[in-house]
Amino acid sequence: MSIRVIKIDNDTDFAKAKKIRYEVFVTEQKVPEADEFDEYEPVCHHFLALDGEKAVGAARWRRTENGVKLERFAVAASHRGKGVGSALVEAVLEDIDKDSEAKDALKYLHAQLDAIPLYAKFGFEAKGEIFDECNILHRTMELPA
Repeated sequence: MSIRVIKIDNDTDFAKAKKIRYEVFVTEQKVPEADEFDEYEPVCHHFLALDGEKAVGAARWRRTENGVKLERFAVAASHRGKGVGSALVEAVLEDIDKDSEAKDALKYLHAQLDAIPLYAKFGFEAKGEIFDECNILHRTMELPA
């Protein structure tokens, strides 16, 4: 298995990312489709994780009034526990650091509780209380400057 992450720059790869997100969030986790695919899609920077030519993960980031939000990290069930999530976080952080307007902004995310250890490996720290988002418990995490 050789995982690589690409920044999406075409509709074909974006469709593959959306399919992964649909499978993980809508089908498995029962997130309403309208909540998963939102008005921010056009302004986000999207990523696709590939195992060979097979799409196995997706993620995105966007600028917000609070800083830079990392979002929609999804890994296909067949590839969980194989480093795909880490590869996605690493690629997204590298891309943010290349963006002159984003690199010095606060980097944060809403982590599902079971994903907190993944983000903690990259230096993110849990902040505030546990909250419900789409019937899934989350916690805000921030990357200290």
